Amino acid sequence: MSRPGAPSRRLAGCVALTATALALAGCGSDDSPSTKAGKPEMKITGAYMPAPVMDTMAAGFFTVTNSGGADTLTSVTSDLASDVTLHSTKGGAMEEQKSFAVPADGSLDFASGGNHLMFEKLTHKPLEGEKVSVTLHFTKAGAVKVSMPVKSATYNPKTGH
Repeated sequence: MSRPGAPSRRLAGCVALTATALALAGCGSDDSPSTKAGKPEMKITGAYMPAPVMDTMAAGFFTVTNSGGADTLTSVTSDLASDVTLHSTKGGAMEEQKSFAVPADGSLDFASGGNHLMFEKLTHKPLEGEKVSVTLHFTKAGAVKVSMPVKSATYNPKTGH
C-alpha cells in the first residue's frame, strides 16, 4: 500500500528532473554549419577582363572568397553590356549556368578555361587600362560591386603579364 502524497512527490520529482534536463540541453554548443558560419561575407579578388578582340563580346574573371555561410551567385550586371551571363567550361565546351554555389568559408574561382563571365551586346569595346564596373548578385549577401580592370588580351594572372 502506498502512502498518501507519494504520487504527487513522484510527479514533482519527474517535473524537476525534466526541467533540469531541458535547461542543460540549452547549454550545449551548436556547431551546425548554418549557425557556425553565419551570414555570407564576400570578398572579390583578382578581377580582370582581357581586352576583347571583338566589339560585341568580352569575358571576365575573378575569385570570390566567402568568410561566412553558404550562398549562391545568381546574376551579374554591368553598364558595359546588355547581357552578362555565368558560364562554366566542361570538356572544352562552354555552358551557360543559372547560378554558382559559393560554399561556407570557401571560394569560387572564375578563371580562363573554367568558370567565367560573358559580357554580350557591349555598349562599347573596352580598352586596356580602362576599368569596368560590375555588380555580382548573391542570394543572401546581396549586391557586391567590383571594379574590373581591362588587361591585355594575353594577360596571365599567374605571371602578371
